[in-house]
Amino acid sequence: MTHSSSSGQTETATFGGGCFWCTEAIFKSLKGVETVESGYSGGKLKDPTYKEVCTGETGHAEVIQIAFDPAVISFHELLEVFWETHDPTTLNRQGADVGTQYRSVVFYHSPQQKEEAEKYKAELNKENVFGKPVVTEITAFEKFYKAENYHQDYYANNSTQGYCQIVIVPKLQKFRKIFKDKLK
Repeated sequence: MTHSSSSGQTETATFGGGCFWCTEAIFKSLKGVETVESGYSGGKLKDPTYKEVCTGETGHAEVIQIAFDPAVISFHELLEVFWETHDPTTLNRQGADVGTQYRSVVFYHSPQQKEEAEKYKAELNKENVFGKPVVTEITAFEKFYKAENYHQDYYANNSTQGYCQIVIVPKLQKFRKIFKDKLK
């Protein structure tokens, strides 16, 4: 799936790595990432609301959809950031956030993305990088529902809020240290 943009071709990546407020803030700061939208993917309900997704009963995961320029940042590099910035070994949870909506998931947009994600996951498990198996789901992208407006740019707009201070700030600090060469 490609869209044209000022820098040529962009590609799309869709990741679920727990709370989308955290993942959005991280991916927005990468060079080559043009847009990041928070939303829901992987469920059966059409146009779900945040409240519905939070019940864990719609089947959706909280995800971010990224438009990126592969000439600047590769899908492989995005996967690296994805796996480094959440715990892919916990089934249906990230820290205190529990439920299928917080599952670790890569929704692939092409056979190449599928192959790359599966290969990377197998490598992580072979090398036992996390000390336990990576349970990230790798599944075909079907539909993305953009989350309500107040979820977009959540960290940027609410950085002093408690959750942001306790959960997102430490994640961002760790991320910036590891990936300083890839930051905007």
